[in-house]
Amino acid sequence: MLKELEGAVMTTQEACHYLRISRPTYLKNLYTGKIRGVKVGKGWKVLRSELDRFLKGDGYPSYQHTFSSSLSK
Repeated sequence: MLKELEGAVMTTQEACHYLRISRPTYLKNLYTGKIRGVKVGKGWKVLRSELDRFLKGDGYPSYQHTFSSSLSK
């Protein structure tokens, strides 16, 4: 049962409710890469496990940092 919830796909509205943040704040976090999601049609889909990772503060390295680091080597 718990595994099913971790893999649950959530809409923007569901994710905002789950995180208890506004839609603009949620979208800003999607666009900056702090939350990873997939654009499907006009909306976004994100896994509940991704939202849990975001809440824990586990971040991904920024794309620009990774990209610029690989160029300087």
